[in-house]
Amino acid sequence: MDRRDFFKKSSLAALASGIALPNLFAGNKNRKKMPLLHPAAIQPGATIGLIAPSSPLTEEKLAKAIANLTGFGYKIKEGKSLRQKNGYLAGTDADRLADLHAAFSDPEVSAVWCARGGYGGSRLLENIDYELIRRNPKPFIGYSDITALHLAIHQRTGLVTFHGPVAASDFPENTLRHLRAVLMEPVPSYAIALPGVEEIPALPDDYKPFVITPGIATGVLTGGNLSLLAALAGTPFGPDYRQKIVFIEDIGEEPYRLDRMLTQLLQGTGLAQAAGIVLGVFSDCQAKGSGPSWSLRETLTDRFGGLGIPVAYGFPLGHVAHQATYPYGILAKMDAANGALTLLERAVAD
Repeated sequence: MDRRDFFKKSSLAALASGIALPNLFAGNKNRKKMPLLHPAAIQPGATIGLIAPSSPLTEEKLAKAIANLTGFGYKIKEGKSLRQKNGYLAGTDADRLADLHAAFSDPEVSAVWCARGGYGGSRLLENIDYELIRRNPKPFIGYSDITALHLAIHQRTGLVTFHGPVAASDFPENTLRHLRAVLMEPVPSYAIALPGVEEIPALPDDYKPFVITPGIATGVLTGGNLSLLAALAGTPFGPDYRQKIVFIEDIGEEPYRLDRMLTQLLQGTGLAQAAGIVLGVFSDCQAKGSGPSWSLRETLTDRFGGLGIPVAYGFPLGHVAHQATYPYGILAKMDAANGALTLLERAVAD
Protein backbone atom coordinates (compact mmCIF):
# COMPACT_ATOMS: atom_id res chain seq x y z
CA MET A 1 0.00 0.00 0.00
CA ASP A 2 1.19 3.52 -0.78
CA ARG A 3 2.43 5.23 2.42
CA ARG A 4 0.29 8.30 1.84
CA ASP A 5 -2.82 6.14 1.43
CA PHE A 6 -1.89 4.18 4.54
CA PHE A 7 -1.57 7.26 6.73
CA LYS A 8 -4.69 8.84 5.26
CA LYS A 9 -6.79 5.71 5.79
CA SER A 10 -5.31 5.11 9.25
CA SER A 11 -6.19 8.65 10.34
CA LEU A 12 -9.75 8.37 9.01
CA ALA A 13 -10.16 5.00 10.71
CA ALA A 14 -8.96 6.44 14.00
CA LEU A 15 -11.43 9.28 13.79
CA ALA A 16 -14.28 6.93 12.85
CA SER A 17 -13.54 4.59 15.78
CA GLY A 18 -13.34 7.41 18.29
CA ILE A 19 -9.61 6.99 18.93
CA ALA A 20 -8.11 10.37 19.82
CA LEU A 21 -5.30 11.52 17.59
CA PRO A 22 -2.24 13.06 19.28
CA ASN A 23 -2.57 16.67 20.36
CA LEU A 24 0.31 18.63 18.84
CA PHE A 25 1.03 20.51 22.07
CA ALA A 26 -0.16 17.89 24.57
CA GLY A 27 3.33 17.35 25.97
CA ASN A 28 3.60 21.03 26.89
CA LYS A 29 0.02 21.32 28.10
CA ASN A 30 0.18 18.32 30.41
CA ARG A 31 3.44 19.20 32.11
CA LYS A 32 3.33 19.85 35.81
CA LYS A 33 3.96 23.54 36.39
CA MET A 34 6.58 24.02 39.08
CA PRO A 35 6.28 26.84 41.63
CA LEU A 36 8.61 29.70 40.78
CA LEU A 37 11.86 29.45 42.72
CA HIS A 38 13.88 32.66 43.10
CA PRO A 39 17.61 32.29 43.83
CA ALA A 40 19.41 34.71 46.10
CA ALA A 41 21.09 37.77 44.59
CA ILE A 42 24.83 37.50 44.01
CA GLN A 43 26.56 39.31 46.86
CA PRO A 44 29.93 41.12 46.76
CA GLY A 45 32.81 38.71 47.29
CA ALA A 46 30.69 35.65 46.49
CA THR A 47 32.20 32.39 45.27
CA ILE A 48 31.23 31.53 41.69
CA GLY A 49 31.18 28.00 40.34
CA LEU A 50 32.79 28.34 36.89
CA ILE A 51 31.88 25.46 34.57
CA ALA A 52 31.94 24.57 30.87
CA PRO A 53 28.88 22.34 30.27
CA SER A 54 29.22 22.53 26.49
CA SER A 55 32.37 23.20 24.44
CA PRO A 56 35.96 23.65 25.65
CA LEU A 57 37.72 26.98 26.04
CA THR A 58 40.98 28.16 24.56
CA GLU A 59 43.57 29.23 27.10
CA GLU A 60 42.94 32.82 26.08
CA LYS A 61 39.17 32.56 26.64
CA LEU A 62 39.63 30.77 29.96
CA ALA A 63 42.01 33.46 31.18
CA LYS A 64 39.48 36.10 30.12
CA ALA A 65 36.65 34.36 31.97
CA ILE A 66 38.68 34.15 35.17
CA ALA A 67 39.88 37.75 34.85
CA ASN A 68 36.30 38.96 34.35
CA LEU A 69 34.90 37.27 37.44
CA THR A 70 37.83 38.09 39.71
CA GLY A 71 37.70 41.66 38.39
CA PHE A 72 34.11 41.84 39.65
CA GLY A 73 35.43 40.93 43.10
CA TYR A 74 34.30 37.30 43.09
CA LYS A 75 36.16 34.19 44.13
CA ILE A 76 36.15 31.26 41.70
CA LYS A 77 35.74 27.54 42.17
CA GLU A 78 36.58 25.80 38.90
CA GLY A 79 34.72 22.75 37.68
CA LYS A 80 37.02 19.74 37.40
CA SER A 81 36.46 19.46 33.65
CA LEU A 82 36.72 23.20 32.97
CA ARG A 83 40.12 22.76 31.29
CA GLN A 84 39.36 19.47 29.54
CA LYS A 85 38.97 18.95 25.80
CA ASN A 86 37.10 16.00 24.35
CA GLY A 87 36.73 16.83 20.67
CA TYR A 88 34.13 19.60 20.53
CA LEU A 89 33.16 18.97 24.17
CA ALA A 90 34.70 20.15 27.43
CA GLY A 91 35.16 16.63 28.75
CA THR A 92 32.83 13.66 28.63
CA ASP A 93 29.11 14.03 29.28
CA ALA A 94 29.66 12.45 32.69
CA ASP A 95 32.45 14.93 33.51
CA ARG A 96 30.44 17.99 32.52
CA LEU A 97 27.34 16.72 34.30
CA ALA A 98 29.38 16.11 37.46
CA ASP A 99 30.63 19.71 37.34
CA LEU A 100 27.07 21.02 37.03
CA HIS A 101 25.91 18.92 39.98
CA ALA A 102 28.97 19.78 42.08
CA ALA A 103 28.52 23.52 41.55
CA PHE A 104 24.87 23.43 42.62
CA SER A 105 25.47 21.15 45.62
CA ASP A 106 28.56 22.95 46.97
CA PRO A 107 27.48 25.19 49.89
CA GLU A 108 30.43 27.51 49.27
CA VAL A 109 29.24 28.31 45.73
CA SER A 110 26.71 31.15 45.49
CA ALA A 111 26.13 31.13 41.71
CA VAL A 112 26.90 28.91 38.72
CA TRP A 113 28.35 30.77 35.74
CA CYS A 114 29.01 29.09 32.40
CA ALA A 115 32.36 30.01 30.90
CA ARG A 116 31.12 29.66 27.31
CA GLY A 117 28.48 28.02 25.12
CA GLY A 118 29.30 26.12 21.96
CA TYR A 119 27.70 22.70 21.75
CA GLY A 120 26.87 19.85 24.09
CA GLY A 121 24.53 21.12 26.78
CA SER A 122 21.50 19.31 25.37
CA ARG A 123 23.35 15.98 25.71
CA LEU A 124 23.07 16.34 29.50
CA LEU A 125 19.36 17.04 29.87
CA GLU A 126 18.07 13.51 30.47
CA ASN A 127 20.58 12.83 33.25
CA ILE A 128 20.49 16.06 35.24
CA ASP A 129 19.51 15.63 38.89
CA TYR A 130 16.77 18.26 38.87
CA GLU A 131 15.81 17.55 42.46
CA LEU A 132 19.38 18.36 43.55
CA ILE A 133 19.12 21.71 41.77
CA ARG A 134 15.68 22.42 43.23
CA ARG A 135 17.07 21.82 46.74
CA ASN A 136 20.01 24.15 46.07
CA PRO A 137 18.64 27.13 44.13
CA LYS A 138 21.36 29.44 42.79
CA PRO A 139 21.69 31.88 39.91
CA PHE A 140 22.64 29.99 36.74
CA ILE A 141 24.02 32.25 34.01
CA GLY A 142 24.94 31.88 30.33
CA TYR A 143 23.57 32.05 26.81
CA SER A 144 23.85 30.45 23.35
CA ASP A 145 24.07 26.65 23.82
CA ILE A 146 23.26 27.19 27.50
CA THR A 147 19.68 27.82 26.30
CA ALA A 148 19.05 24.05 26.50
CA LEU A 149 20.08 23.93 30.16
CA HIS A 150 18.06 27.02 31.04
CA LEU A 151 14.88 25.61 29.54
CA ALA A 152 15.24 22.16 31.11
CA ILE A 153 16.23 23.42 34.57
CA HIS A 154 13.48 26.02 34.70
CA GLN A 155 10.88 23.56 33.44
CA ARG A 156 11.81 20.76 35.86
CA THR A 157 12.60 22.83 38.97
CA GLY A 158 10.84 26.21 38.65
CA LEU A 159 14.20 27.92 39.24
CA VAL A 160 14.57 31.37 37.70
CA THR A 161 17.74 31.15 35.61
CA PHE A 162 19.45 33.92 33.65
CA HIS A 163 20.07 34.23 29.92
CA GLY A 164 23.02 36.59 30.09
CA PRO A 165 26.70 36.94 29.27
CA VAL A 166 28.97 33.95 29.70
CA ALA A 167 32.02 34.46 31.89
CA ALA A 168 34.30 34.88 28.84
CA SER A 169 32.08 37.57 27.31
CA ASP A 170 32.95 41.22 26.88
CA PHE A 171 31.43 43.36 29.60
CA PRO A 172 30.88 46.94 28.41
CA GLU A 173 29.18 49.25 30.87
CA ASN A 174 25.62 48.77 29.63
CA THR A 175 25.97 44.96 29.83
CA LEU A 176 27.21 45.33 33.41
CA ARG A 177 24.36 47.71 34.21
CA HIS A 178 21.76 45.18 33.06
CA LEU A 179 23.50 42.37 34.94
CA ARG A 180 23.64 44.31 38.20
CA ALA A 181 20.03 45.46 37.96
CA VAL A 182 18.73 41.91 37.53
CA LEU A 183 21.14 39.71 39.51
CA MET A 184 23.12 41.74 42.02
CA GLU A 185 21.28 44.91 43.04
CA PRO A 186 17.75 44.19 41.77
CA VAL A 187 15.80 47.15 40.44
CA PRO A 188 11.99 46.91 40.69
CA SER A 189 10.14 47.18 37.37
CA TYR A 190 13.39 47.20 35.39
CA ALA A 191 13.22 48.31 31.73
CA ILE A 192 15.29 46.91 28.87
CA ALA A 193 15.14 49.14 25.80
CA LEU A 194 16.15 48.90 22.19
CA PRO A 195 19.60 50.50 21.99
CA GLY A 196 19.98 53.94 20.47
CA VAL A 197 22.69 55.13 18.16
CA GLU A 198 24.29 56.92 21.08
CA GLU A 199 24.84 53.56 22.82
CA ILE A 200 26.35 51.71 19.86
CA PRO A 201 27.82 54.18 17.38
CA ALA A 202 27.77 53.42 13.65
CA LEU A 203 25.27 50.59 13.95
CA PRO A 204 25.76 47.81 11.38
CA ASP A 205 22.62 46.67 9.57
CA ASP A 206 22.29 43.59 11.82
CA TYR A 207 22.07 45.86 14.87
CA LYS A 208 19.53 48.38 13.60
CA PRO A 209 16.24 48.07 15.51
CA PHE A 210 12.89 47.84 13.73
CA VAL A 211 9.32 47.04 14.68
CA ILE A 212 7.53 44.24 12.82
CA THR A 213 4.20 44.55 14.62
CA PRO A 214 3.43 47.26 17.22
CA GLY A 215 1.47 46.47 20.32
CA ILE A 216 1.66 45.77 24.04
CA ALA A 217 1.76 42.32 25.61
CA THR A 218 2.31 40.84 29.06
CA GLY A 219 3.57 37.34 29.84
CA VAL A 220 6.35 35.38 31.50
CA LEU A 221 9.72 35.21 29.76
CA THR A 222 11.11 32.23 27.89
CA GLY A 223 13.24 31.69 24.79
CA GLY A 224 16.92 31.78 23.88
CA ASN A 225 19.07 30.82 20.93
CA LEU A 226 16.99 29.92 17.86
CA SER A 227 19.10 26.92 16.87
CA LEU A 228 18.57 25.40 20.33
CA LEU A 229 14.87 26.22 20.38
CA ALA A 230 14.50 24.41 17.05
CA ALA A 231 16.62 21.48 18.23
CA LEU A 232 14.44 21.04 21.33
CA ALA A 233 11.15 21.14 19.41
CA GLY A 234 9.42 17.78 19.83
CA THR A 235 11.52 16.81 22.85
CA PRO A 236 10.32 16.82 26.48
CA PHE A 237 12.52 19.87 27.11
CA GLY A 238 11.10 22.38 24.63
CA PRO A 239 9.17 25.22 26.30
CA ASP A 240 5.47 25.99 26.10
CA TYR A 241 5.45 29.31 24.24
CA ARG A 242 1.74 30.04 24.50
CA GLN A 243 0.96 33.39 26.12
CA LYS A 244 4.66 33.93 26.87
CA ILE A 245 6.98 36.77 25.95
CA VAL A 246 9.50 34.86 23.84
CA PHE A 247 13.02 36.24 23.28
CA ILE A 248 15.02 34.85 20.34
CA GLU A 249 18.49 35.40 18.87
CA ASP A 250 21.07 33.64 16.70
CA ILE A 251 24.39 34.11 14.94
CA GLY A 252 25.90 33.13 11.60
CA GLU A 253 22.75 31.66 10.07
CA GLU A 254 21.74 32.69 6.55
CA PRO A 255 18.13 33.83 6.01
CA TYR A 256 16.95 30.53 4.50
CA ARG A 257 18.23 28.67 7.55
CA LEU A 258 16.50 31.11 9.90
CA ASP A 259 13.35 30.65 7.82
CA ARG A 260 13.59 26.86 8.18
CA MET A 261 14.04 26.95 11.96
CA LEU A 262 11.30 29.52 12.49
CA THR A 263 8.94 27.57 10.27
CA GLN A 264 9.67 24.46 12.32
CA LEU A 265 8.79 26.30 15.53
CA LEU A 266 5.66 27.86 14.06
CA GLN A 267 4.43 24.52 12.72
CA GLY A 268 5.57 22.24 15.53
CA THR A 269 5.16 24.28 18.71
CA GLY A 270 2.88 26.90 20.21
CA LEU A 271 5.12 29.81 19.16
CA ALA A 272 2.35 31.30 17.01
CA GLN A 273 0.29 31.63 20.22
CA ALA A 274 2.97 33.60 22.07
CA ALA A 275 1.91 36.88 23.69
CA GLY A 276 4.79 38.75 22.06
CA ILE A 277 8.22 38.18 20.54
CA VAL A 278 11.40 40.02 21.47
CA LEU A 279 14.09 39.60 18.81
CA GLY A 280 17.71 40.21 19.71
CA VAL A 281 20.55 40.97 17.34
CA PHE A 282 20.94 38.23 14.72
CA SER A 283 24.59 38.99 14.08
CA ASP A 284 26.18 37.81 10.83
CA CYS A 285 22.84 36.48 9.57
CA GLN A 286 22.70 38.15 6.17
CA ALA A 287 22.87 36.13 2.93
CA LYS A 288 26.43 35.14 2.11
CA GLY A 289 26.26 33.83 -1.47
CA SER A 290 25.38 35.43 -4.78
CA GLY A 291 22.12 33.51 -5.20
CA PRO A 292 18.64 34.94 -4.62
CA SER A 293 17.77 35.53 -0.98
CA TRP A 294 15.63 37.58 1.30
CA SER A 295 17.38 39.92 3.69
CA LEU A 296 17.38 39.21 7.42
CA ARG A 297 14.66 41.82 7.92
CA GLU A 298 12.49 40.40 5.14
CA THR A 299 12.81 36.88 6.54
CA LEU A 300 11.84 37.85 10.08
CA THR A 301 8.99 40.05 8.85
CA ASP A 302 7.64 37.25 6.66
CA ARG A 303 7.66 34.68 9.46
CA PHE A 304 6.37 36.92 12.27
CA GLY A 305 4.43 39.68 10.52
CA GLY A 306 1.18 37.77 10.17
CA LEU A 307 0.88 36.48 13.73
CA GLY A 308 -1.04 39.46 15.05
CA ILE A 309 1.15 39.82 18.14
CA PRO A 310 3.76 42.45 19.08
CA VAL A 311 7.18 41.76 17.55
CA ALA A 312 10.27 44.00 17.60
CA TYR A 313 13.89 43.45 16.53
CA GLY A 314 17.22 44.66 17.86
CA PHE A 315 17.02 44.25 21.64
CA PRO A 316 20.34 43.88 23.51
CA LEU A 317 20.30 40.10 23.30
CA GLY A 318 22.48 37.59 21.53
CA HIS A 319 26.05 37.06 20.41
CA VAL A 320 26.94 40.70 20.93
CA ALA A 321 28.93 42.60 23.53
CA HIS A 322 25.99 44.82 24.45
CA GLN A 323 23.48 42.43 25.98
CA ALA A 324 20.94 42.47 28.76
CA THR A 325 20.18 39.67 31.22
CA TYR A 326 16.80 37.95 30.76
CA PRO A 327 15.41 35.90 33.67
CA TYR A 328 13.36 32.83 32.76
CA GLY A 329 9.88 32.66 34.26
CA ILE A 330 9.59 36.31 35.30
CA LEU A 331 6.52 38.34 34.33
CA ALA A 332 7.35 41.03 31.76
CA LYS A 333 5.57 43.65 29.68
CA MET A 334 6.53 44.32 26.08
CA ASP A 335 5.82 47.56 24.22
CA ALA A 336 6.95 46.85 20.67
CA ALA A 337 6.26 50.30 19.21
CA ASN A 338 8.39 52.00 21.86
CA GLY A 339 11.06 49.29 21.92
CA ALA A 340 10.75 48.46 25.59
CA LEU A 341 10.64 45.30 27.68
CA THR A 342 9.94 45.81 31.37
CA LEU A 343 10.56 43.13 33.99
CA LEU A 344 7.53 43.47 36.25
CA GLU A 345 8.93 41.48 39.17
CA ARG A 346 12.29 40.83 40.75
CA ALA A 347 14.15 37.78 39.59
CA VAL A 348 16.08 37.17 42.82
CA ALA A 349 14.93 36.71 46.40
CA ASP A 350 15.23 39.39 49.06
